[in-house]
Parts: sequence; C-alpha cells; structure tokens
Amino acid sequence: MIKLKGIEKDYKMGDIILKALDRVSINIDKGEFVSIIGSSGSGKSTLMNILGCLDVPTKGDYYLDNEDVSKLNDNQLAIIRNKKIGFVFQSFNLLAKLNALENVELPMVYGGVHLKTRIKKAKEALEKVGLTDRMHHKPNELSGGQRQRVAIARAIVNNPKIILADEPTGNLDSKSEIEIMEIFKKLNNEGATIIMVTHEQEIAKNSKRIITVKDGLVIGDNKI
Repeated sequence: MIKLKGIEKDYKMGDIILKALDRVSINIDKGEFVSIIGSSGSGKSTLMNILGCLDVPTKGDYYLDNEDVSKLNDNQLAIIRNKKIGFVFQSFNLLAKLNALENVELPMVYGGVHLKTRIKKAKEALEKVGLTDRMHHKPNELSGGQRQRVAIARAIVNNPKIILADEPTGNLDSKSEIEIMEIFKKLNNEGATIIMVTHEQEIAKNSKRIITVKDGLVIGDNKI
C-alpha cells in the first residue's frame, strides 16, 4: 500500500540546510498496525507529514496505492488526504462550538455528502468508538479520552484506507490510553491500516511493528 524510496527532507535555516529525513525507504502493507517511534527532533513527525500527504519530500519517491504522490501539487494532495487518509492528533482538533456528532460529520460536509447520509454515517462511527451516549455533547463537556474517541470517529467516518495517529495518547491519563489503544486494535482487526507516531515505547508495543527513527534515519524496523 505504501512505498517510500530514498525519501529526503531538507529545511533551509538561513545559510544552513537541516536534513530532517535522510534516504528513508519503507514499505507498509495493507492491514498493518505500525508505530513510528523516536525522540523529539528525530524526524518522526516529518515522516508522518509526508506519509499523510501534508508535505512533500525534497528527494525520493512516495507511492500510495501505486500512485506517485511525491510529485503532486497541493490540490491533488488534498484530494488524496480526503479520500484515503484519516487523521488523529494529540490535541484532538475538535471545533468547540460543534457537538460530537457535528464534529464527526465535518469531513463529509467538505466532501459534499447529503445531510441524512452524514448523520447516519457519523452515528455509526460514534457507535464504533462507544460514544453514542455523548453524541450531542460539546468538546468541553467531554473528558480527554472521550474527545479522542470523537476524533477517531471523525477519522474513520469516510472509511479511509489509512489512519494516521500522531501521539494519540499524549494528552490522556493511563486509563484513557488503554481504552484508545483498544479501539485502534479493534479497527486494525477489522482491516484498517494504522500508522501511529509516538515517543513512548509502551504505547508502541500495542502495534504489530515498530519503526525507529533517529536523526532522520530509520535505525530499526521490527515486527512484534
């Protein structure tokens, strides 16, 4: 499903060129649950941005479903993101004025889906994450774990091929961490391909494969 070949990412800071990724080559198959782990500044977030079509590499090729997306423009990348990728962020990124159901509907609003269909699919997504009893609550009326469940429901509502989770348990207590990881495992067992960025080894152990990044290089790639 995913093939990265010789990916490099450079950032120019004055006269200095900072190499965030250096000749990264990775293959990820459909249905895998992969963690990308590394300390702050290791390049794992840059790698996630490229995988999520939020950024393009300076050099190298990125094939997603056999399509070279490393050369696409911003509009083309936006279409790929909307159709194929669901995002889950550490900070939830929910709109405060909307309730849980309305937040989950958002990707479908942008996609021009009919209201009745939007509501039906949003309810089904919230049911998958065990939050049907909170669908009319706004984010400030939900716990951190519940807000992250809403964010996961929003990520899966369009049935994306890939779920990208960036430090999804970073703002959660240990009980909520366990609940969120169980949801990811369940989604993976149902066929979702999940790629999770984390700096915590214990969280990474919930996946089936750990890719370790340091100084822009992949220094480890191990199945669990």
